[in-house]
Amino acid sequence: MADNQQMAAETRAQFGKGAARKLRVAGKVPAVVYGHGEQPLHVSLPAHEMMLVARRANALLELNLEDGKKLVLVKDVQRDPVRQIIEHVDMVVVRKGEKVTVDIGVHVEGEPFSGTMVQYENLTITAEAEATNIPEWVTISIEGLTEGTQIHAGELPLPDGSTLVSDPEALILSIYVPRAAAEEDDTTTDAAAEGDAGGASGGADSSGDSSSEE
Repeated sequence: MADNQQMAAETRAQFGKGAARKLRVAGKVPAVVYGHGEQPLHVSLPAHEMMLVARRANALLELNLEDGKKLVLVKDVQRDPVRQIIEHVDMVVVRKGEKVTVDIGVHVEGEPFSGTMVQYENLTITAEAEATNIPEWVTISIEGLTEGTQIHAGELPLPDGSTLVSDPEALILSIYVPRAAAEEDDTTTDAAAEGDAGGASGGADSSGDSSSEE
């Protein structure tokens, strides 16, 4: 995981939709910081910087506040469904060495065996990881995998210091042959079998006719 980024944060005392709208007009985003038994802290963050940070799952930030610094984990980013601008951010205070439970995406690389396809079931797992060493994603390769292959959560390679929380038997993906292709293969096989049977039958009749003529 990359080093945590620092970001300036200002405490705010005004709340509600009107106050949030004014912040966004000023190029800022409303956010709340909570955790470790502390009172929720309402702050505003620079919108552009937060937009860049929000591209990364489980981003770790060091907030520079008027009275000191806080290490926080971005837990939830609320966006406008149409414009996709950030409307609000929830953050939780973390400490170095502390472990947190987070959702981690599964990144798939490679192509399965020719003629097969991938059926995705779950591309997110839940794991416990060190707050300062949360993996952005878990990577698996499906290069050359054949029909019937299944990958379960327990088979994913987690980095040192991380443990799986999800059910290890949870199915991540499976490899299969599309029905149309499978039916075409069956039809071809049946036709070939019928052809072989017909050839064998024809040979027997010919042999029988030859015997009669003799």
